[in-house]
Amino acid sequence: MHLGSVDLNLLKVLDALIAERNVTRAGRRLGRSQPAVSNALRRLRQLLDDDLLVRGPDGLTLTPRAESIRQPLREAIALAESCLHEGPEFSPAKATDVFRLSMPDRLNLAVMPPLVDRLRSQAPNMELQVFTADRMRALELLEEERTDLALGWFDQMPSHLDAELMLEESLFCVLRRGHPLLKPRAKFNITAVLSFPHVVVSATGRRTAIFDDLLHNHGLRRHALVSVSNFTAVPQLLSRSNMIGVFTKLASDVFEKSFKLAKRPVPLNVGKIATQMVWHVRNARDPKHMWLRRQIKAIYRAF
Repeated sequence: MHLGSVDLNLLKVLDALIAERNVTRAGRRLGRSQPAVSNALRRLRQLLDDDLLVRGPDGLTLTPRAESIRQPLREAIALAESCLHEGPEFSPAKATDVFRLSMPDRLNLAVMPPLVDRLRSQAPNMELQVFTADRMRALELLEEERTDLALGWFDQMPSHLDAELMLEESLFCVLRRGHPLLKPRAKFNITAVLSFPHVVVSATGRRTAIFDDLLHNHGLRRHALVSVSNFTAVPQLLSRSNMIGVFTKLASDVFEKSFKLAKRPVPLNVGKIATQMVWHVRNARDPKHMWLRRQIKAIYRAF
């Protein structure tokens, strides 16, 4: 197909349709009417000789052809826009936009308070929207342009995402201060830790977390008496029982200082958990995104 035969405006419509999976929402995104978007979709189907989007159980779904061109199309449009438009300098004091982040709940405990403090002092009119998301969902939110940054542990990432290591954390056992394992003559070893029931926090709804995968590498497992999707109830659960929670250092520090719980290093060499900051390459040089990344890095340097 020769590029001269393609109406480049159709590619913008296709990009919006792929992102929204809905003709009406794509029209709102582009400032066009629903009939205009439907007509553009008809032309695209003829041009590419493919249905591109078809009806599925939950609305429109992508054909294999549409799925294959989704990311190259997005990157091509982003590159064209960056070439044709040089955005204004970002002034935090005057900005009135929204920063959108995703992170696991364990990071909300430590990162959110200092980040809010920085926004209030340096960018008082900016708003903050935070998604609690596991690794897979965090990457999806970046792809869908619903977030600006993702924080967390990512073992695999596509090449069109940039990442920077923020911190590597050891794991700690968190328990009430009067716990039997903290008595003077008690043995604090992995056998003793695993002899007590545990509370597990997993955003995915599973009854396991990263610690369980690490235990599995040693041929060990724990008894998850309670599993929850966030940390809201964890301080109460631990302070009122002999359950144990195993969390990264930053989260454990918050429990120790703010909720008067005790923490001890996990008595087993299970390695460390890395936290990365991840963003899409299309935002690598955007002044607003660069400013936000600097704030996150400053917070982690303070940690």
